Amino acid sequence: MTVTTADVGFRSERGPILIALMLTTGLVAIDSTILATAVPSVVKDLGGLTSFPWLFSIYLLAQAVSVPIYAKLADTVGRKPIILFGIALFFAGSVLCGFAWSMPALIAFRALQGLGAGAVQPMAITIAGDIYTLAERAKVQGYLASVWAISSVVGPTLGGLFSQFVSWRWIFFVNIPLCLIAAWMIARTFHENIERTRHRVDYVGSVLLTAALTVFIVAVLEGGQAWPWTAPVSICAFALGALLLLAFVLAERRAAEPVLPLWVLSRRLLLTTTLISVGVGAALLGLTSYVPTFLEGVSHVSPIASGLALASLAIGWPIAASQSGRLYLRIGFRSTVLIGMVVALAGAVALAVVVYTPSLWLTAVSCFVVGLGMGLVATPSLIAAQTSVSWSERGVVTGTNLFARSMGSAVGVAIFGAIGNSHLAGGSGAGATALADPASLQAATAAVFLAVVVVLVATVAAGVAMPRVVTEFETDPAAPGKMVA
Repeated sequence: MTVTTADVGFRSERGPILIALMLTTGLVAIDSTILATAVPSVVKDLGGLTSFPWLFSIYLLAQAVSVPIYAKLADTVGRKPIILFGIALFFAGSVLCGFAWSMPALIAFRALQGLGAGAVQPMAITIAGDIYTLAERAKVQGYLASVWAISSVVGPTLGGLFSQFVSWRWIFFVNIPLCLIAAWMIARTFHENIERTRHRVDYVGSVLLTAALTVFIVAVLEGGQAWPWTAPVSICAFALGALLLLAFVLAERRAAEPVLPLWVLSRRLLLTTTLISVGVGAALLGLTSYVPTFLEGVSHVSPIASGLALASLAIGWPIAASQSGRLYLRIGFRSTVLIGMVVALAGAVALAVVVYTPSLWLTAVSCFVVGLGMGLVATPSLIAAQTSVSWSERGVVTGTNLFARSMGSAVGVAIFGAIGNSHLAGGSGAGATALADPASLQAATAAVFLAVVVVLVATVAAGVAMPRVVTEFETDPAAPGKMVA
């Protein structure tokens, strides 16, 4: 099917698919923010105050470890079965979360939600890469990015409203109609031309990758919190994760159809864009974790005001992402990414300076600048990676990119948390009351923002290493995966 840039939009032939992709993306985006404001109500009802951080960690863990597996399966059986399976898992997890009777049960059901999200988000982006041309893709990715911007405001608001006026359980029940509508639209409007052939599923590789990443992420998330970094359990966890990862690499070298082909990290473009994605994930989590705490603890603004300041980051992202196509089609992917990195770095430096003269508006503007920069980095680097490969490799490449971002976020949570906690303890001398000390919190935030600057500088180096020219892979119109009427 031959299409032009004029076909892009909600009223075009592919419009219903775009709406369905935005809706499925919205499921994951809203769910990542809606629970935060409802945590006090959940703890009051179910108990488990010390366990509630796992509501977020287990979701991130399940999503991260499942992305590479879904991505490989999508390149063998097609995108449609995988995204529908992901929506079904997310649906089941949402229903069970709504009826959870204890904190351990809710944590387990959140893991099921994460397994669904691990299929939904990368498949939505991959399908967009399949059915839209290079010239169209930036605008479409801008639409998808806008979903995250809207969700960053709508999610916490809905979570607060449900927990205050109805019940926290409705933050999960609201997913039920959304899942049904999204699945119906995908099933009805999106059709693939798939060559049905026998495939050998890499069960050994899947199990080893899941086990290795699970051990690593748990070690990173719990290190410095549940146990000291130098404790025997911490050392053993990292050692076990390294051994499992080595076993995974050896298994992938022998697998007929590896779940995560090693060639993904052997190509210069794919390696550099993957490293960029790691940096983006880490920087975003550093800012997301500390901007609201800094504003509320040091500037003494309301939670709503601090949330809106942080939302400016999510607003700047889709604005830049939707316009990035005009840049990379003229000056190339590498130059666009470098411009975005410079802008994001300038915003991060501004945040590190603003810490010493707290201001709500300056913080919001700085976050907005960071968002603008990220929009010129994340979307073009992903599209560059997608553009360089065929349909049969695009799922793995997209999944690897998003997996790297999730891993960057998970590692960022631990590293920035350790940096912040060390300054909180040093500033007050009392860990339990450190957060109430504005001076200690200010020092901790300054250290974290400085660490974010360092991460972005390293990400700039990855951008510099990107190839200057990206060769677009032209797919035959009759090739598998092309959308059919």
